[in-house]
Amino acid sequence: MSAIVANVEKGSIAEELEISKGDELISIDGVVPKDLIEYRYLIMSELVTLLIKKTDGEEQEIEIEKDYEDDLGIIFESAVFDRIKLCANNCIFCFVNQQPKGMRETLYIKDDDYRLSYLQGTYITLTNLTKADKQRIKRDRLGPLYVSVHTTNPELREKMLNNKMAGKIIDNLRWLKSIDIPIHAQIVLCPTFNDDVELERTLNDLKEFKDILLSVAVVPVGITQYRETPLVSVDRKVATKTIELIDKFNREMKKQIACASDEFFLMAQKPVPERKYYGSFAQLEDGVGALRLVLDDFDKRKKKLPKRLKTPKKLHLVTSVAAGSIFKDIIAELNKIRNLEISLEIIKSNFWGKDVNVTGLVVGKDIISQLSEKKDEIRTIIIPSIMLKPMSESFLDDVTISDIQKELDCKVLIVQDIYSTKDLIKYALR
Repeated sequence: MSAIVANVEKGSIAEELEISKGDELISIDGVVPKDLIEYRYLIMSELVTLLIKKTDGEEQEIEIEKDYEDDLGIIFESAVFDRIKLCANNCIFCFVNQQPKGMRETLYIKDDDYRLSYLQGTYITLTNLTKADKQRIKRDRLGPLYVSVHTTNPELREKMLNNKMAGKIIDNLRWLKSIDIPIHAQIVLCPTFNDDVELERTLNDLKEFKDILLSVAVVPVGITQYRETPLVSVDRKVATKTIELIDKFNREMKKQIACASDEFFLMAQKPVPERKYYGSFAQLEDGVGALRLVLDDFDKRKKKLPKRLKTPKKLHLVTSVAAGSIFKDIIAELNKIRNLEISLEIIKSNFWGKDVNVTGLVVGKDIISQLSEKKDEIRTIIIPSIMLKPMSESFLDDVTISDIQKELDCKVLIVQDIYSTKDLIKYALR
């Protein structure tokens, strides 16, 4: 890997210097940065010298005078420039291992890199930290970190992660506590493994780390049809019990720290909790609180909705099974506007299997196949950006927005802010 430029910000120093997509940053003041953390440290100066390799192979040395804290405005393809620390585990619930063959190579990469955890909020297991890694975390105060705990039972964690180093989770958490590095903890709940009494044990053990514990997210295991060994999925009974144990933990902590992900409430057939349940919404990317944000956002905006549109408009909102129940009520409210008709298109996951129902895993092939019967009536569809690879127009199955438009002969609009109904309302009213 290397420091390849993915884009530059408009009006930035990098744009003025004609640094462009595809260029490679070789060094800063003679130092080759290993990652974005080191890059940010190296550019904190009033005078820096960059060595840039252009896309045609030419190397340019660029001297820059700037204010000490000014950013250069470079967006890199990866936050890690040397080599991503790979996962040394073989977790029983690993989603990467449950993918079909023939997809793009990056989808099979299993990272377990503390730098990505610090920079991007990816989850790490703490099983592959070297002495040098620990020294750097301590020296550079790299926190908060997002830690995949799953269970604090040493034997069970070794079994679930298929790694003898996994049993040292309590020791590793105590080390983080000793150097005052805050953490967000994650528990992927696998029925018959770490649910019920084992979940209660894990939550009780986490009380020891109250001083550094910022949040706990409990999420249900995702099971695709490509699994080679069976695994039990979360059902209504397990979901209900899990919610109860989390509520008990929060009461005992006298603080709202732990949350069940949105899926648990849908599976338990319970209403989405009020905003105060989610605290600071620390683990939104893990599906914890997203539905509440959408509901609250729409509740504010619906007061300003018009009673009618001047001309008739028909739209189709594409979403997943999990989000369908929430958007059903939102769409019903929008359809009270005269001359506006929005159809809710709930896409089932034929690609991954019936147990995968989250919006971020909806693929292009399923959209095309399930909407093809309505092709004659569809003119415009709305798709949330979470279905797409970041900074691209490709779904996980490499089907693109252009493919959707061609196959369904329609226009595709993208909702960029998935936690807001602003874009949806804008498309409906304009």
